[in-house]
Amino acid sequence: MKSLDRAKEMREDFMQGNGKANHKDKLTRQVAGVGRKLSHDEITNLYGDSRIVQNIIDIPAEDMTRNWFTLRMEDEKLARDIMSKLADLNAKKAFKEMFLYDRLRGDGFISLGVTQGSKFELSDELQMDKLYSVDYLHAFSSQKVNEFLINEDVFDIKYGQLEQLRINRASSHGVQIQTIESSVHVSRLLHSQTRRFEGEAQGRSLLEPLYDILTVFDTSVWSVGQILHDFTFKVYKSKDIENLNSQDKQQLSMIMDFMFRTEALAMIADGEELKKETTSVGGINYLLDFVWDLLAGSARMPKTVIKGQESGTIAGAQYDVMNYYSRIVADQENEMKPHLEKLIRMLLMAEKELGGRIDPESLEWEIQFNPLWNVDAKTDAEIRKLVAETDQIYMNNNVLTADEIRESRFGQFGLEETLKFSGDDADLKQLADNLYKGWRSNG
Repeated sequence: MKSLDRAKEMREDFMQGNGKANHKDKLTRQVAGVGRKLSHDEITNLYGDSRIVQNIIDIPAEDMTRNWFTLRMEDEKLARDIMSKLADLNAKKAFKEMFLYDRLRGDGFISLGVTQGSKFELSDELQMDKLYSVDYLHAFSSQKVNEFLINEDVFDIKYGQLEQLRINRASSHGVQIQTIESSVHVSRLLHSQTRRFEGEAQGRSLLEPLYDILTVFDTSVWSVGQILHDFTFKVYKSKDIENLNSQDKQQLSMIMDFMFRTEALAMIADGEELKKETTSVGGINYLLDFVWDLLAGSARMPKTVIKGQESGTIAGAQYDVMNYYSRIVADQENEMKPHLEKLIRMLLMAEKELGGRIDPESLEWEIQFNPLWNVDAKTDAEIRKLVAETDQIYMNNNVLTADEIRESRFGQFGLEETLKFSGDDADLKQLADNLYKGWRSNG
């Protein structure tokens, strides 16, 4: 048979390649949404092995609690006493660890160590009217939980809510380990769980949906390391090479590698050639940028934050960082605030904490989270210049008087650290009203 005829028999459609849509097709074998359930050991290894992973887990938890909050209350002494008690309980650290465990393992908890006026079991619901004192706060993760007991009664008002936990309370003394398992009512805990699928009791670790991109990121770091290790190498050409056996080649390679690394002068024979080659890295920045962008998008954190930019500082128009801090503020309001309110209510109701039991509903009080970020000096100066130019326009058009501008910008204590018109809703409304008045008076 002629070669052309044999080629025709073996010919396949060029679109088929190794076979379209069969077991050899790489695109068919690569199935999205396979999912990977990580064990606690795998999570620990991922977290402990990479500072980038630690930043993704740690930084948002630190940002949520970094600047803490201000307790607004008519009785300022009572507010100071509450904040002092929270400091004694080391509440800020406990909340940070709870949110860290939530991101790392899917569930974060704080045990509420209390004393009550009567004997109680941990499985009993916490009775606020019998609360004596709040003694300690301990953060822990789902590693300590053996079982989540959820209300599955569809006709119960608490359907789908966590009611009880079976917690491992093992303690070790040297080589002796004492194992205790207790049923604990959820009212005796603070519980943060932000990623739980329907039908599951335990939350999901943030590292599970990030696993593929973390694998790619780790591969890219390793690959760059290999490129740097062999970034330059020498090529030696000689007609005598082909006459050497494997042992002689290995020995020659070792000798020449040592000599040409330590000596600036290479002595070679006529007709031989020695030159230095460099690994081409053209286009690698685009590949690394793709990996970084995918990692930042998956973690919902700007690259500058993941890389460890100074906390709370924004330079120029870093809108992605502003959006990140806006997301942290939303998490503070939605996730953190209810836990803080519960803890403060417990302190108010505790008989021996603040000078007697106080009904939280009898007081007007509010939790206000302190600002998370500020601009750098250069950006702040540019903003102040723009505001000053805007004030000049308002004054020239009789929208505001010089005294009103002086009062709003400097007040009675001189130059304000924060600008009045930098985004506060009340100030923006006042500005709009003044503009409307000026327009009406000029019209």
